Amino acid sequence: MSQPTVTNLSRVRFAAGFLAERARLVREVVIPYQWEALNDRVPGAERSGTVHNFQVAAGEKPGKFHGLWFQDSDLAKWIEAACYRLATHPDAALEGELDTLIATIAKAQLPDGYLDTYIQLVEPNKRWANLHEFHELYIAGHFIEAGVAHFEATGKRSLLDVVVKLANLIERTFGLGPEQIAGYCGHEEIELALIKLSRAIGEQRYLQLAAYFVNQRGAEPNYYEAEIARLGIKKLPPYFYRDRWAYLQAHQPVREQTEPIGHAVRAMYLYSAMADLARELDDDGLRQTCRTLWREIHARHLYVTGGIGAEWMGEKFAEPYDLPNDRAYAETCASIGLVFFARRMLELELDGSYGDVMERALHNNVLAGMALDGKTFFYVNPLQVRPAEARRRYDHTHVKTQRVPWFGCACCPPNIARTLASLAGYTHSVQPDGLALHLYAACQMNLTVARAPVKLSLETDYPWDGTVVARVNPDRPVSFALRLRVPGWCTTPEANLNGEPVDLAAKTRSGYLALEREWRAGDVVTLRFPMVVERVRAHSRVHHSAGCVALQRGPMVYCLEQVDNGAHLDQILLPQNAVLQASFEPGSFGGAVVITTTARRIASAPTALYTTTLPASEPAPLRAIPYALWANRGEGEMNIWIREC
Repeated sequence: MSQPTVTNLSRVRFAAGFLAERARLVREVVIPYQWEALNDRVPGAERSGTVHNFQVAAGEKPGKFHGLWFQDSDLAKWIEAACYRLATHPDAALEGELDTLIATIAKAQLPDGYLDTYIQLVEPNKRWANLHEFHELYIAGHFIEAGVAHFEATGKRSLLDVVVKLANLIERTFGLGPEQIAGYCGHEEIELALIKLSRAIGEQRYLQLAAYFVNQRGAEPNYYEAEIARLGIKKLPPYFYRDRWAYLQAHQPVREQTEPIGHAVRAMYLYSAMADLARELDDDGLRQTCRTLWREIHARHLYVTGGIGAEWMGEKFAEPYDLPNDRAYAETCASIGLVFFARRMLELELDGSYGDVMERALHNNVLAGMALDGKTFFYVNPLQVRPAEARRRYDHTHVKTQRVPWFGCACCPPNIARTLASLAGYTHSVQPDGLALHLYAACQMNLTVARAPVKLSLETDYPWDGTVVARVNPDRPVSFALRLRVPGWCTTPEANLNGEPVDLAAKTRSGYLALEREWRAGDVVTLRFPMVVERVRAHSRVHHSAGCVALQRGPMVYCLEQVDNGAHLDQILLPQNAVLQASFEPGSFGGAVVITTTARRIASAPTALYTTTLPASEPAPLRAIPYALWANRGEGEMNIWIREC
C-alpha cells in the first residue's frame, strides 16, 4: 500500500487570497446553505428530497421517494465536504448534525449492507439488475468516500462501519466467481472509493475489488449486452446515440482505449481510478493508457477554460476539436473530475503539464460554477451566452443565463463544496526525497519531510500577482528536494534562494524547479512569474473560434460581459495592435484584476439582412473580467472569444 502524499488537511492553513476566500466561503456559507437545500428549506429552490428519502427509508417518517434514482449521492458528497470542514475547522454543532444524519443512514441500511433509497423505496426487485442505468455502485462509492472522510476528520467509525458493511456486500456480490455478478457500474465512482477505503483501513482486498471493476470493464462478452437482453430493452436512451457502450467507457477493455469518449464525468472518474491503480499496483500498462488518454484530452478536447465534455446530449465528449462556445456543456463536475485526474497523474510522474491543467480547470471552469455569494450555481459552463437565444433554442436548454439556487440533478454544487473544502490536497505532494508544490496560494503548512518536521509558508497574491515567497523552517537542518511548479503560461520566470539568483534553466525539469540542499530555519525562496496579458488562439481545426482570440493573464481566462461592454458582444473587434492594460480593482468582485483597452465596434447594422458593403466600425472601450467571476451582476451576454481585426 502506498504512503499518502498529502498531509492531513488540518496541517495546511490558508491565509488571505483568492483561493483562501473561496475555501472560507465554502466553509462558512456553502456547506450550511447546501444542508438547507438538501432538507428542502431554501425558498424558491428546486426541491431536493434527499434527506427526506433517507428518513423515509429509515422509518423515521412516512412518504415516498422524491427525485432521480441517483439522488442519494448528493447527500454523500455534502457529508464529505462537511467532514473536510471539520478536519480544518472543528465545529461541535456541525459534528452533532452529522451524528444525527449518520444514525438515520445506518437505520436506512438493510441488514446485509445494501444502501440505496431509490431501489429500497421504489423498485426493491431491481437490486443490481440494471447496472448500465441505475447508479447503485456510484452511490455506494460516494458514501464510501464520505465514510473515509468522516473517519479521518473525527476518528469516529459510525459512518465508516456503514460503508465497510456496504463494501463487503459489494465484494461478495461482484466478481468472476460462480455465484457472483460479472458486471460493473454504468457510472464509475466505486473504483476511486474502494482505493480510498483500502488506504484508510489497510485492507488490500478493497484495492483488488477496485482492480476487478476496472479490468472487467468492456471485457467480452460485454456484460451490458446480456443485461439489456435480460431486461427486454430494445432501444437505448438517446444519449447512447452513436456511442452505445462507449458512452459508459465499456466498449472495449480500458487498457485498449486510446480516445476519451462518452460521458465526461464518468470518464474522469474512471481515468482517475486507473491512475490510482497504476501507482498502487505498479501497473505500467495502466500507466501508459492514462498517459495516452491524458494527451488526447489535452490536445483535442480541452476548452481554454479547462472545461471538458462539449456535447450536451449525454454530457459527453464530442469529436476531436469540436468545441462549440454558445452550446458548450463543460459540466462543472467534469472539470472537477479533470482536477482529480490531473492530481493523480502528478502522483505517477511529476510533470508540470498536469499541474497547469489542474490550475486552469480549478481557477476557471470549476470556480465559475459557484456565485460569489455561495448560494447559486452553474451546472453547465458555456463560453458564450446570448440570453434571448439561450432561452428559446432547444439545443440551448441546458444553458442557464444566471446561476440557480439548486438543481433537480444537483451533482455539481456539493461536488464544488467537497473539492474546495479539500483544497489542501491539491497544493502539494510529500515525496520520498522531498516536497513538490503544485498550486500557489497564501498558506502555512506543517509537514513531515524526509522524516523531519518542516514548517513552510507561502506568501503571495496569486493569481493576481506572480510573486511567491516560500519560507522554509525545519525544526533542525534537513536535506531534501523542494520542487516548485513553474507555470507553463509563464515565459520569463525568475527565482532566487536567500537573495541569490537561481539558474532555472539548469534546475528545472518537466516544469518543476528542483532545489536540492540542506534546508535550515529562515531559508527563503522567491519566485517571480511575470503576468502579462496574452492573446490565446485556438487550433485551426477548432472552427468555432476561428479568427478570434481569448484573453489570458496568468492562470485566469477572461471574458466580456454586457454590463461592461453593452449588448451584441460579437460585434466587438480587437485590433492586433491594441494595448491591453491589466489593473487590480479592489472594489470589483472582492478584489480582482481586470483588463481594459480601446477596441472597435461595428458602428451600425445594415437595414438589409445581407449586403455587399463592408461594415464600418468605430472605437469602443473594452473591459474584460475573469471568467470565474462572470454572472455575478445580473443577466446579460457573455463572450470569451473576441474577433480579432
